[in-house]
Amino acid sequence: MAIKITDDCINCGACEAECPNNAIYGPDELWKYSEGTSLSGNVYLHNGQSVDADASNQPVSEEFFYIVTNKCTECVGFHEEPQCAAVCPVDCCLPDENNVETNDILLKKKQLMHS
Repeated sequence: MAIKITDDCINCGACEAECPNNAIYGPDELWKYSEGTSLSGNVYLHNGQSVDADASNQPVSEEFFYIVTNKCTECVGFHEEPQCAAVCPVDCCLPDENNVETNDILLKKKQLMHS
């Protein structure tokens, strides 16, 4: 499953630099699929959704750091554990129960974004 940042976030930013997929953004920050990945132009994501990887997307949160679910691989293929959770001083990076994914799916997401 993907990781989410709860509203306990203190906006310290420790997690952002640790994400190998550039899936973590600051409050009210626009994001792109292409940022920190090899994606560009029109691509099909692991879930079959077609997106423009270079297009700016609206922030997920205006109040605290957030994780883009479709870019989160829980660090599978990079590290033994999610690095955002490992460095978070207030333990607000938690599994997202609304976005459960197997390790196989997480690895496919990683391969798609870093081909």
